[in-house]
Amino acid sequence: MGRIVIVAYKPKEDKADALRLLVKTHVPRLLKLGLVTDREPVIVESEDGTIVEIFEWLSAEAIQQAHSNLVVHQMWSEFAEVCDYVPLKTLNETANMFAEFKILE
Repeated sequence: MGRIVIVAYKPKEDKADALRLLVKTHVPRLLKLGLVTDREPVIVESEDGTIVEIFEWLSAEAIQQAHSNLVVHQMWSEFAEVCDYVPLKTLNETANMFAEFKILE
């Protein structure tokens, strides 16, 4: 059974454009590895520039497989160069009953 995840990427200084480009490749790369479903990810941006991505892993087992996959580790290294992972609760939008974000084009 699939597992929906929500992740927030806060861009490092002067890395916002690089992060925007990288996050658009994230799910397609995982899909080629057979780790996620073909469900289209939702990618949005908070008022402070943090990118929020919602996507579906194929299963809990696929998540575990990702942790031992060298290609995935390389991709995670690319993310580490341009962003920090932050808890959703740190985004101002999450204090609202209905959190609203700008769609990342």
